[in-house]
Amino acid sequence: MKILFIFGTRPEAIKLAPLIFEFKKQPSKFEVKVCITSQHKEMLQQVINFFDIKIDYDLHIMEPNQTLFKITSKIIERIENVLNKFNPDFIFVQGDASSAFLGALAGFYKKIKIAHVEAGLRSYDKYSPFPEEVNRVLISHIADYHFAPTKLAKENLNKEWIKKNVWVVGNTVIDALFLTLKIIKKEEKKYEKFFNFLDFSKKIILVTSHRRESFGEPFKEICLAIKSLAEEFKDEIDIVYPLHLNPNVRKPVFEILKDQKNVNLIEPLSYSYLVWLLNKSYFVLTDSGGIQEEAPSLGKPVLVMRNVTERIEGIKAGTAKLVGTKKESIFKNAEKLLINKDLYQKMAKAKNPYGDGKSSERIVEIIRKLK
Repeated sequence: MKILFIFGTRPEAIKLAPLIFEFKKQPSKFEVKVCITSQHKEMLQQVINFFDIKIDYDLHIMEPNQTLFKITSKIIERIENVLNKFNPDFIFVQGDASSAFLGALAGFYKKIKIAHVEAGLRSYDKYSPFPEEVNRVLISHIADYHFAPTKLAKENLNKEWIKKNVWVVGNTVIDALFLTLKIIKKEEKKYEKFFNFLDFSKKIILVTSHRRESFGEPFKEICLAIKSLAEEFKDEIDIVYPLHLNPNVRKPVFEILKDQKNVNLIEPLSYSYLVWLLNKSYFVLTDSGGIQEEAPSLGKPVLVMRNVTERIEGIKAGTAKLVGTKKESIFKNAEKLLINKDLYQKMAKAKNPYGDGKSSERIVEIIRKLK
């Protein structure tokens, strides 16, 4: 079977890396090729290097501040040659990025079977996350095989009359997390040296925030909440915020937070460094989907700075809480975690609903049995 993986962002690469490795364990059964679109070139390359993923095709679409229109047109135009050259039996896409949707759409145009990893997530708000919510809905109606991370994700697909070839397999991000922890454990001192600017006698709060739907006023509110938190607990916490490269993120962050002594604004972290820091953190303020899934496996409470989330399972399980993008709500919920030990322990010890680290094995076995 000829398998083509198509992705273009860091989260996709992280979640597909263990699956690529799992397919490559059986070279007599699978011929595996990897195509990257590269709309997040620098951040994507970090993951490719860390996991040592061999890239067979690169569409090279990245350019500064490109619009969704440009991303869409360039991927569709350039991917046709790849499909003509390799002529895969299956195209694997992951999640909800534009690269995933357009990879699936291109495969549909060529009548190639589409397998969707992390299928069935829904916020039921087409503008949040934007454009990801619509991307994932459209992928579901194009795909032939649906690998849902949870029962709820499967139920979401069933509601849309997608009932054939749907499997609950867990989320491959947990596979990637466990794999990364094994690797970085061998180089602990390297990571300690890198983060020597942090005071680990204090509670470390990790912040990640970059979502498109928060650009503008919501982002200012997020930054003001972080500033208030830093000032209120200046002797107790050290905040670290790896900044996304998008200028819509960096401008308000620097304007509001650059002079705050216990807020460390740093450049984007490679995946392994982010995992190490996540493991050392007290809790996380984030709008990232992946971190909502990863942090509970490390016993880290998650405050989700979004108005809606497609990862409802974490909210229901108690591993995460949806706090919105208003300054007051973010501050109050973070404050509670810092002063209420019972609440903290309840979230920290809640069971992660997103997987056990064996999702990739399950997916490969399902595909192996199809022919």
